Amino acid sequence: MLKYLPVLIVMGVFGVAALESQVADGVRGVLAKIRDPFRSTTVDGFVGESRRDRRPKLTGAEYEELASVLRDVYSGSIEAWPKPQLDEGVLFEEMGLVGEVDHPKDNPTSREKVLLGKRLFFDGRLSGMGQMSCASCHIADLGWADGRARSLGHGAGQLARNTPTMLNSAFSKKQFWDGRAETLEELVVAVLTNPDEMSNSPEQVVETVQKIKGYREQIKDVFGEDKVTIEVIAKSIATYVRSVVSDGSSQFDKFLAGKQDALSDSELRGLHLFRTDARCMNCHSGPLLTDQGFHNLGLVYYGRKYEDLGRYNVTGEAEDVGRFKTPSLRNVGRTMPLTHTGFFDVRGMLNMYNAGMVDQKVKPGQEEDPLLPMKDVLLKPLHLNDQDLDDLEAFLRTLTERRRRDMMPVLPE
Repeated sequence: MLKYLPVLIVMGVFGVAALESQVADGVRGVLAKIRDPFRSTTVDGFVGESRRDRRPKLTGAEYEELASVLRDVYSGSIEAWPKPQLDEGVLFEEMGLVGEVDHPKDNPTSREKVLLGKRLFFDGRLSGMGQMSCASCHIADLGWADGRARSLGHGAGQLARNTPTMLNSAFSKKQFWDGRAETLEELVVAVLTNPDEMSNSPEQVVETVQKIKGYREQIKDVFGEDKVTIEVIAKSIATYVRSVVSDGSSQFDKFLAGKQDALSDSELRGLHLFRTDARCMNCHSGPLLTDQGFHNLGLVYYGRKYEDLGRYNVTGEAEDVGRFKTPSLRNVGRTMPLTHTGFFDVRGMLNMYNAGMVDQKVKPGQEEDPLLPMKDVLLKPLHLNDQDLDDLEAFLRTLTERRRRDMMPVLPE
């Protein structure tokens, strides 16, 4: 029966009954087993599905055969891979290895500038209390995040959002969860001066650095003069941050580079699910596995504790209520907990997506509320079974890169 699966997969119909009438009788049983039942239930505003709504599992032998077929299909160049399942109008970029950083013309990189930026990045003297540095929340050992649901800022106060990884921030079109900074240089100044984060002023940061002879000397070597400005400090730290990029060490990168046995059978099935039935590539595409856009996942908590209106606070546009930047999935296994809320691990996030995420409950009196957040239309119940979720999680963990330990440099006196 499974001898027909290669044709079905290459044509992109695995898990879809669109061509059921055109295939041999023996294959229809397989299609029937994997076809989504498209049923959902609603419980307390949560649109999800019960286990009986999930598509049936294949047998162990059938899963093995499927992996064998997929290994043949994905053994060629990426241009020959099955096309991803995308909704109409979705902009798509193919998966791939992370490329070289394109540094700003007004802030070119150099080895000396990266070292200067690294020292400033690790220097707690730049904060209002003289103890908190950029490295307090972006820790190499923890995937350049901090492992907390929500970080601790000035005076050990809890911040409103999860700290995203700074890995590959060099490629981000907008910075922060809500995209309020256009460049890394803007981000650095915003963090240094945010009263809830490093709680300092540009003038005090400059005065602190100006007093340190070692910094004045290094700034003169890098920038040609020893005049310390907030722009010089921001450019230096931003240059260091741009040096923190994916290095090709993940199993998926090795697979992309041609090492066909880099992915296990489960991971390979997960890759195919990621591109097709799991609908992941509607938002997570390209080498960074992000569309760099902003989406509402239903995690707004509108009118409740933890309310966060997201990008709306930047643009003032009602359509941006609850929208947050799509994070890169690279190294996702090291950057938990996930989302701006910091509430989920990888499997918990997959369970939420499988259920179609959360719909906003409309309370009496909210029917005409112009700011009532609406979940992104790309989010739909997936009806994946436990084996599907296992495979999908296995694939996501192949994006994990080698652990880095970027030790604190010697700071100048």
